[in-house]
Amino acid sequence: MSSRYTLSKPPEEVARRFKADVTDSYEPRFNIAPTQLAPVITSDSPKGFSFFYWGLISKWANNKSISERLYITRAEQIPEKASAKTALMERRCLIPADGFYDWKKVSKKGQVPYYFFEKQHQPFAMAGLWEEFEDDEGEQMHSFTVITCAANQLVTEASDRMPVMIEKSRESTWLNKATPFQELVSMLTPFPALQMQRHPVSSRVNNIKYDAPDLILPAAPSDQFGNYTLFD
Repeated sequence: MSSRYTLSKPPEEVARRFKADVTDSYEPRFNIAPTQLAPVITSDSPKGFSFFYWGLISKWANNKSISERLYITRAEQIPEKASAKTALMERRCLIPADGFYDWKKVSKKGQVPYYFFEKQHQPFAMAGLWEEFEDDEGEQMHSFTVITCAANQLVTEASDRMPVMIEKSRESTWLNKATPFQELVSMLTPFPALQMQRHPVSSRVNNIKYDAPDLILPAAPSDQFGNYTLFD
């Protein structure tokens, strides 16, 4: 599953879509990567954006600065792990997005980046879990992880995993603290392939420091070495 996604829409469109207040801290993003701050919507604050670090850090970690971060959580493992089950019941979040990247392997070392998005170019919400922790200076911080599931038919050519995209009609159910565990688990399924599109994009997306609108534009498929391929 990809470790990059986008939330590129202007603030007024994002606020309207998620019925949430968008703070002045919000800026359109075209290459959100692990360890970076990104907006989430939690059940504690369903009407506003909170900015958490991507990469779950356990509150029990001894050294937060070097602690292993959990960027993704596999949906099928949640019922098997006590900590994940607790997080699913108590600390769920929606992660606003409007697309994500993944890389299709085309040779032994070559990979072509693809951009996956909702067919009508609408923002959507990925399923996530969050954690509160105290950093090494004693300050309260927050982090999140993206829940993934098996890839649908559109994504599977690039990866066997994809983020769980919560249906718009069920977003309030996902955030509702009273939603039963089994109902939550039943929501962790692949988004329909027929409701999505994809296209190859520039290998500039490989650079996490590059964050610009041209990243999501269609480009001739080429790997990270600049070699063009015959794949779409």
